[in-house]
Amino acid sequence: MSGHVAPSPVDGSQVVLERIQVSVMPGITKSSVPSQSSSIHEILTEEGQGSVQQNISNTQRVLTSLLAGAIAGALAKTTIAPLDRTKINFQISKMPYSAKAAIEFLVNSYKKDGLLSLWRGNSATMARIVPYAAIQFTAHEQWKRLLHVNGPETTTPVKRFLAGSLAGVTSQSLTYPLDLARARMAVTKKAECRTLRQMFSSIYRQEGIIAFYRGFTPTILGVVPYAGFSFFTYDTLKNVIAVYTVNRPGLSAMSALICGAVAGMVGQTSSYPLDIVRRRMQTSAIKGQHYHTIYTTTVKIYTEEGIMAFFKGLSMNWVKGPVAVGISFATYDVIKDSLRKIIC
Repeated sequence: MSGHVAPSPVDGSQVVLERIQVSVMPGITKSSVPSQSSSIHEILTEEGQGSVQQNISNTQRVLTSLLAGAIAGALAKTTIAPLDRTKINFQISKMPYSAKAAIEFLVNSYKKDGLLSLWRGNSATMARIVPYAAIQFTAHEQWKRLLHVNGPETTTPVKRFLAGSLAGVTSQSLTYPLDLARARMAVTKKAECRTLRQMFSSIYRQEGIIAFYRGFTPTILGVVPYAGFSFFTYDTLKNVIAVYTVNRPGLSAMSALICGAVAGMVGQTSSYPLDIVRRRMQTSAIKGQHYHTIYTTTVKIYTEEGIMAFFKGLSMNWVKGPVAVGISFATYDVIKDSLRKIIC
């Protein structure tokens, strides 16, 4: 019986691979052969993206991102529309927020105006969120390409955060009037303004063209941390757990949902006070209150309602935010990858 120890299957396959490469390409040395300790990111890049990412043009990337982002945004926002309407009503009023008060608002809206009233303003939301989400996801991918945000080993956290922030600024700037109209519709009665077109016409006649960008500055200041932390958290968490989900589509989709939920919670919390300020400024004309600048609005809220007013409804955001962002990110990834596989 020989004292020679047989190589393990992994070692054996490694030796065979080295011999084949040496015989075919003599210039390749043992050190140039990929080892078992190769970067897990490189393996995941090859497994998860493969030739799909290499075989499509940038135009195809843009088109698939636009379509996937539009569907993801519409699905996510429709799911949490009743909670979104409830949150906006508390944000713009002096009434203290509580879970009980939120439930009472939903119940009263249902009793007075019917089930569909809980989705009032959702048409305006769809008109905004479809282009917004499409632009945001596409812009994020393009900003990552321009900033050379490739993977965890070659990208600084600052670049990853910057790519997300710039994506948010890009999409928000292009769709802001729709966001303002959606907020106005959410806090008015159906008899006052039935359609998005009527709301736009009313704003233009009564307040002028400038009114469509009322509250724009706090929105942009808020979207920088919101989008930045959302995309940063999502990409970071996804890279961390990717090793456990590679080649497991079901588990991968679930992990995307969880990563998106955590990203949503981080993003919402980081920008919430500015969200309160912008909602007050957006709806001031309807409510007969004077909120003209960030400074005066902030001082007025603090003086009349205290510091906690800037976090009114945040607990609801911890429910709806993670749900919406989780659905949005997961749906986007699944649809985008499916479309690109079909193209290739």
